[in-house]
Amino acid sequence: MVSAGVALVLGVPVAAWGLMGQQNYDGLPASELDYAYQPWGIGDGVAALVGGLALVLAGAGAAVLVRAARRGALDRRWWGVLGPLVVVGLLAGVGWRVLTAGVVGANIGAGMLIIFGTPVAAGLLLWAVGRGVWLATRGHGGGDGGSGRLGGVSPHGV
Repeated sequence: MVSAGVALVLGVPVAAWGLMGQQNYDGLPASELDYAYQPWGIGDGVAALVGGLALVLAGAGAAVLVRAARRGALDRRWWGVLGPLVVVGLLAGVGWRVLTAGVVGANIGAGMLIIFGTPVAAGLLLWAVGRGVWLATRGHGGGDGGSGRLGGVSPHGV
């Protein structure tokens, strides 16, 4: 279950980054563009391949988690942790492409992302961490039938 969650949460930003591709201004060669941050020296073909593989990995992780939640093996309240982490990952993947976009002049998108995206991502991360800690320590009972299971693992110790 943990592996599926990690695959989902880490696969989403890589998939977004890889499948989005470099967002350079089309009118000029890359050497004449301005960058807020220099993009990695990875070609769009390789990035798309890595993004596609990450998308498959994230999809497989999501499928495992959905199936486990439907069977009752995963407490559904954990979606309140996974959902915000997936959104932060999507923001990170797309955000990196915005920050490394080649533009003419100032990269307004990078500034907007830093001003508005950072507090949103921080809030979502704080929510996910707080909710995860609460579920792991005191959240037993209720959504999982009162068994105290955390995806098949007891939060009460080994």
